[in-house]
Amino acid sequence: MFRFIAADLRRHWIGVLAIMLIIALATALGVVVTLQERALRIGSARAAGAFDLVIGAPGSETQLVLSSVFLQAAPLSLMPGSVLAALAKDPRVSFAAPIGFGDFIADSPIVGTTQPLIDGFGGLTEGRSFGKLGEAVIGAQVPLSVADIFHPMHGQVHGPGEVHAGISYKVVGRLKPTGTSWDRAVLVPIEAVWRVHGYGHAHDDGEEHEGEAHAASTPPAPTLAATLGAPRDPLIDLDDPIDPQALSAPDAPGLPAILVKPRTIADAYKLRHDYRGERTLAVFPGEVLTRLYGTLGDARLVLSAVATGAQALVAAAILLVVMLHVLQRRRQIGALRAFGAPRLVVFAIVWLETFLIIGAGLIAGFGIGYAAARVLSGILSRQSGIALPVGFVPGDVMPLLVLILISGVVAIVPALLAYRQSPASALRG
Repeated sequence: MFRFIAADLRRHWIGVLAIMLIIALATALGVVVTLQERALRIGSARAAGAFDLVIGAPGSETQLVLSSVFLQAAPLSLMPGSVLAALAKDPRVSFAAPIGFGDFIADSPIVGTTQPLIDGFGGLTEGRSFGKLGEAVIGAQVPLSVADIFHPMHGQVHGPGEVHAGISYKVVGRLKPTGTSWDRAVLVPIEAVWRVHGYGHAHDDGEEHEGEAHAASTPPAPTLAATLGAPRDPLIDLDDPIDPQALSAPDAPGLPAILVKPRTIADAYKLRHDYRGERTLAVFPGEVLTRLYGTLGDARLVLSAVATGAQALVAAAILLVVMLHVLQRRRQIGALRAFGAPRLVVFAIVWLETFLIIGAGLIAGFGIGYAAARVLSGILSRQSGIALPVGFVPGDVMPLLVLILISGVVAIVPALLAYRQSPASALRG
């Protein structure tokens, strides 16, 4: 019987391969949806896990997290610079690191911050941390090397921009891999970002740009982009050492966000409560992501329903094809019966052949879906810098077993059709 099935599959290998491929692609669609949604959820949760508390100006919690944690370019409102000084003195805070945006190099955002954030990421793999305003520390995935010199560009990534021709940074160190969007960021002293955009600093004409000195000593401008404005390339000395007192100055410029590491869980909740008001907004990134996961889960349900519908249509079409194939082989089945093959043997041949074709397609579909999810996650990881783990879990075995069980039931239909054929009628047909 098995030799007969093998010979039959070899003789109709083109049709068999086509049916297997259709089944595999339909199955892969559902596998990709499941694996990719899980990878996005796990990857983003791990990325946000590096940040306990984020404080910014009142506004959208989601945008605050996307901009500060995932470095998604967007204009953020600014909070007074005095907030950072208050956090630095708060005994509940292990460290508070400001972040400031505005420039980029190639696809990498340049983020102004302080030493505590570098320490919070686990330190460096090579080089040293920045000690002067013109020095930079690059993320693990930034395509630069230690000792490289680059000019920052003001504008939007993949959009119009203007190079600060008179400003240059020197790479002095590289961060350890974090598995977050910060792996593709370039970290510079926050004071350098302020100076590059002329915050209250004298220029070559001996005057300050209109509005910039005002922004440094008054409530923050509506958005970060509006506050920074176009690049001015002021004549500043980026070889100046970092001034720790600049962050606690009463006229310190506004900040889009501050990343806070509380000392205890209780301190984290107290800080979030204290900094949710008219001037500031404090959020736990994990809570914001939970709401995003709800939206992502709804989208997954829709895509899963589409994939299930496609698989049902494919199954119906394949069942029709197999039944037509059995009808076309009436003479062959009749010959088997005439030579003494019992009905159960004919039933077993047709059922096993059909089951093998469908089962092989299902297993191949899981493999194709896994490979497609890996490729898609790789593309998204390069774009976002977030590690997106793709893999099966023990719970994924159950859907495969259910599909194989359904395949066994479906294969009974053509097998019964062959079982009920009599030798005489099959040979006359």
